Amino acid sequence: MKTHQSIFAFGVVTTAAFGLAALLASSPAQAITLQTKSINLPTSTRVFPGDSAGAKAANSYCLMCHSVGMVMNQPDLGKAAWLVEVNKMKNAFKAPIPEDQVAVIAGYLDSIKGKK
Repeated sequence: MKTHQSIFAFGVVTTAAFGLAALLASSPAQAITLQTKSINLPTSTRVFPGDSAGAKAANSYCLMCHSVGMVMNQPDLGKAAWLVEVNKMKNAFKAPIPEDQVAVIAGYLDSIKGKK
């Protein structure tokens, strides 16, 4: 199976390379101008309220990518759903959340944004 995938990948890369070579050979050379753009990201000094282990973990790991406002604008979810969300951030999006902090953050989010 691995050999088949390797041959397929080689074929795709080879086809793409020949296609690019044909395109470049058939068109006159054109200058490419690269532009530099900058953006200003919004800043915030807001932190998650409280001094519990959950608040500290949310402030340490969630604020790397999210603002407090963004999290607080999410729908109210139950603890199990928050656990799914925090695990998604850790596993799918590669947030550097220690395994032992996943349930702590989910419990904290449930306490401030849980289904009532």
